[in-house]
Amino acid sequence: MPLINEKDVKYLKKVFSEQLVDSVKILIFVDDASECEYCDLTKQVLEELSAVDSKIEFYVYHVKKDREVAEMYKIEMAPAVVFLNKNGEDTRIRFYGIPSGHEFSSLIQDIITVSSGKPAFFNEDQIEKIRSIKSPVKIRVFVTPTCPYCPKAVLMAHNAAFINPNITAEMIEANEFPELSMNYGVSSVPHTFINDQRDFVGAYPENMFLQELLKAAGEN
Repeated sequence: MPLINEKDVKYLKKVFSEQLVDSVKILIFVDDASECEYCDLTKQVLEELSAVDSKIEFYVYHVKKDREVAEMYKIEMAPAVVFLNKNGEDTRIRFYGIPSGHEFSSLIQDIITVSSGKPAFFNEDQIEKIRSIKSPVKIRVFVTPTCPYCPKAVLMAHNAAFINPNITAEMIEANEFPELSMNYGVSSVPHTFINDQRDFVGAYPENMFLQELLKAAGEN
């Protein structure tokens, strides 16, 4: 049974035909079904999306059987989704957990961003400040599929990673990784952690997000 209904497929075909420019390579890292409850569903979502537009290329890897590939992209959990640009370069955009519910919109917007080369957030001045970050930064945004505010937080983090190769940004579905969520003390979403040094709850405006990012990177 398809996960994306006919009406949504028709809408996505229109959106992709208008906004996709270059190809996007999407890698999914899965584990055995006994170890990963949502791996099969995540794979199905991406399979169906890749069938909507030929610019979306889709590749499946197993975290254990394809260990070298998983280590190359520093994959820690499954399911994991990784975005590469048309040249096969890592955009450092990560999804840990199925991008369902409100996070499906984050997945779609990330496809458009990587294909078009245009971040959905940040003005030119903010983009230049993000580009100026020299130290490695890891952003983790904990979400749930029912949270309407989470996509904005996820996309700002993902956009920052797309802009600066020193930044990696991860969406983490809190319910799928309860032990990790507990270790981070996540009780409300979106909950963003930057380099495990600074954290905040809620979808911050771009300027406030940028301030937190620069502080965590030691740039402010």
